[in-house]
Amino acid sequence: MKRKVLEQFINWKNNPKRMPLVVNGARQVGKTYIIKEFGKLHFSNVVYVNLETNLAVNSYFETDITPLRIIQFLETATNTRIIAGETLIVLDEIQSCARALTSLKTFCEETPEFYIVAAGSLLGVAVNRESFSFPVGKVDEISMFPMDFEEFLWATDKVKLGEDIRNHFDTNEAFPEILHTQALELYKQYLIVGGMPAVVREFIETKSLITATEIQGRILNEYIADMAKYATATTSVKIRACYNSIPAQLAKENKKFQYKTVQKGGTATIFGEAIEWLNFAGVVLKCQKINHGFLPIAVYADLSDFKLYMGDVGMLTMKSGMPHQLIMSDIEEDNGFLGVLSENYVAQALISNGFPLFYWKNDNTAELDFVFQIEGKVIPVEVKKGNRTKSISMNMFVEKYNCPYSIRISKKNFGYENNIKSVPLYAVFCIAVN
Repeated sequence: MKRKVLEQFINWKNNPKRMPLVVNGARQVGKTYIIKEFGKLHFSNVVYVNLETNLAVNSYFETDITPLRIIQFLETATNTRIIAGETLIVLDEIQSCARALTSLKTFCEETPEFYIVAAGSLLGVAVNRESFSFPVGKVDEISMFPMDFEEFLWATDKVKLGEDIRNHFDTNEAFPEILHTQALELYKQYLIVGGMPAVVREFIETKSLITATEIQGRILNEYIADMAKYATATTSVKIRACYNSIPAQLAKENKKFQYKTVQKGGTATIFGEAIEWLNFAGVVLKCQKINHGFLPIAVYADLSDFKLYMGDVGMLTMKSGMPHQLIMSDIEEDNGFLGVLSENYVAQALISNGFPLFYWKNDNTAELDFVFQIEGKVIPVEVKKGNRTKSISMNMFVEKYNCPYSIRISKKNFGYENNIKSVPLYAVFCIAVN
């Protein structure tokens, strides 16, 4: 399956000043697959080692991290010749071996001619443990996320539809109604399937939403296993409790993450570490509240006030138990949780395209789902699950902070009127930093 991130790997390979590459991302977002695909397409051969399962290689890093010694050992362990400039060395699940992570610094300084990629599902968690020392300034980094809706279209053989969506996003011209309807139906499928590559593949092969949900259940079990493996017993319980509370947190009228929803009497002191674990693991997306719409918006963030979305909207659909028939039907206005799914979907799309997540709320009741800055301008974003698009909060924000335009995401067709850019839900992938 085609992934956009492959272009970033190619740019890294062609960069004469490249350093060892670290690929971050939650478990099952497709890191191993795309790295191997990259190696197959752009190198003579690939030496792949999983440091979580290959204990022999793992233990060797504890004895010696001299680059040439490591390369000699890897050649012997994999029975593969490693040639500088021609071989891609892949160290997968590097969070399992602190010394392997440290070795990237020596590779950068002593043998920059070798191409090395390291990947970790819980690298963000591991680096925050005392035993890890991240080679700051000695590695390049790429963050991976689940497949976005455009990649979902590619996987389902709807490449031309994706191209047409991009063209209409640029021109603001309404989509032909038949294509608009088709794209909305595919968007509904994506809310259920999500962007985990294994789930998308299962859906393509079986055309069944039920079997896709079964794969999501297996991924959830892997997440739970990680919580137990990479955290203390006490912290693990808190992590699971926070994660399990996310559907209920988002279903509230006030979607701010509230510790008391996790447990009566809960506080940041009790659950703060668990929240950070989930954030560093990449399985949740943290959306910070801002108090003002001035530039730069990040400096006006209220660090004590945030929303938590799931890293993949399909996982939220499965975890919440949302009936598939309600998503696929046209009675969305009667179900408030569909709005939650739409918000989660937009959060996932924005962060995949490089936007930090912020939302705005004033001292009264006005609230905007997302706010970002692009080309030196503050842009407010309102998300609606259906066709009802009236937004008092957005009008208030635009007037107060003199925004050049705003974005309304809904089931309505493309358009531009009264400085409001109408973006259909299926076209959010077009909103980009550049």
